[in-house]
Amino acid sequence: MRLTRVRTVAVALAAVGLAVSCGRGGGTATTGGGSGGSPIGVDLPRSDSDFWNSYAAYIKSAGAGANLLPVSNSQNDVTRLVANVRVFRDTGAKAVVMAPQDTGAVASALKELAARKIPVVSVDTRPDKEPVYMVVRADNHAYGTAACHFLGERLGGRGKVAELQGSLDSVNGRDRSEAFATCMRKNHPGIRVFELPTDWKGDVASAKLQGLLAQHPDLNGVYMQAGGVFLQPTLALLQQKGLLKPAGQPGHITIVSNDGIPQELDAIRRKRIDATVSQPADLYAQYALYYARAALAGKTFAPGPTGHRSTIVALPNGLEDQLPAPLVTTDNVDDKTLWGNSVGR
Repeated sequence: MRLTRVRTVAVALAAVGLAVSCGRGGGTATTGGGSGGSPIGVDLPRSDSDFWNSYAAYIKSAGAGANLLPVSNSQNDVTRLVANVRVFRDTGAKAVVMAPQDTGAVASALKELAARKIPVVSVDTRPDKEPVYMVVRADNHAYGTAACHFLGERLGGRGKVAELQGSLDSVNGRDRSEAFATCMRKNHPGIRVFELPTDWKGDVASAKLQGLLAQHPDLNGVYMQAGGVFLQPTLALLQQKGLLKPAGQPGHITIVSNDGIPQELDAIRRKRIDATVSQPADLYAQYALYYARAALAGKTFAPGPTGHRSTIVALPNGLEDQLPAPLVTTDNVDDKTLWGNSVGR
């Protein structure tokens, strides 16, 4: 997605008109399984990210009227996730919604659920193996490619960029990193990229960026793969070092992020960062529960366009509904269809 397409993407998203009650205007997705329906277990992946805390709020809203078991939080710990899933299984869950951060190590939990014929909806991440009923996700390769093109164009194809990667144990971290690297090599070979794995931890990102700046004080770009955990420590570090110059001023470090949290949108307005890819936290929650209810109702899906302006694609172990995720810049940061503009700051 190139910068020149931003307005087109924003208009397309505005046409979607999907919503949860505290999100975007339009109809809501419901399929079976009301308060008297079969129990659904929902595990939240972590509480140290503004993005995932927003998702948790949307789950609460979207789950009104559903028969949800007490929601658990695995706190970025796959061992805890496996334990939480076993609690769901033993307390009568007939479907499970999860967002595994380690997409390889979750296989044992998926295998146990499959043996009990309990369908699984995976949010934001795609498990590496074992069956899933549906993955609710956006195209993470597109995230990395959009960030690459944005930085490449803003930097005129030359410079040094720090890439604050997520965990490479996660399919999201791998997809974003592979796409960013491939795009940079092909389209912007004059930009030197410093890959900094962080395990999705803000303190690790800050420490590694500080070390990089000591060696390369002429760094002029940053790609943050997760603004929900990287935004605050990155901006604090740049401010401390006198490097947080507004966009348009000499010495500004161009920053593009992923998530679309309200704090990122505010940072774009204040010219502290330049762009972000808005992951649809509201639609993640809405369609996670939509597909869980659909599974309970015995519905099946096939690859192809959906009725909610997304595309279902086939996976080796199931299906994935790829929801829209627009690039946000100063051109469209005030678009009211962006979920980050409809939640409290």
